[in-house]
Amino acid sequence: MSPSRRSSASIRLHAPLRLAALSALLALGGCGLLPKNEPIALYRPEPRVAIDAAWPKADWQLQIARPVADASSDSARILVRPRAGELQVYKGAAWTQPAPDIVHDALMRAFIDSGRFAGVARRGEGVSPRYELLLDLRRFESDYADAGTPTVRIAVGARLVHNADNRIVASRVFEADVPAEGTDVPRINRAFEQGLGDVSAAMVGWVLAEGGRSSDRGR
Repeated sequence: MSPSRRSSASIRLHAPLRLAALSALLALGGCGLLPKNEPIALYRPEPRVAIDAAWPKADWQLQIARPVADASSDSARILVRPRAGELQVYKGAAWTQPAPDIVHDALMRAFIDSGRFAGVARRGEGVSPRYELLLDLRRFESDYADAGTPTVRIAVGARLVHNADNRIVASRVFEADVPAEGTDVPRINRAFEQGLGDVSAAMVGWVLAEGGRSSDRGR
């Protein structure tokens, strides 16, 4: 049982035993055996996506599902790959929310702010979209690859689905590799911002093109 759980359990003891347990905990604290709370710096990439004048306008609505991810990526931990075959997390730093939610929010903003869609919504928001965008987050990490500074690597698989017949209209994997300007987390966060912005812009243009082609075919 961990020291923190031992402390919680002692609250349920009778008074004499509680005093003895608390005395033992204080003694451990004096010996420096209890874990100390370390400050956590929170980060949230805020990508900016420039609107492409060549993007067409769509008269249909789009629904964007939260990306699915494996257990290592579906977390607020900031992943780092110090060498091939090894995955760690940055100590004392974390995302403000799990990585799939960061990606989901960034894409929602990019699609809405583009102004090219009749409507954009999350799954379950009560709209009747013509298309749904299904996503899987494959990579969201910094990778040293035996170099002195890391490269942020983002990979998101996307499938555009026609809701009326549940048919996949198009599929593609969007990737971005952005070298960080240093090894500290703030610089790495800025690389995530750039990579996420690149992926978001490419995905907006792709959905407009593929959805437009499918609509022109009447399907």
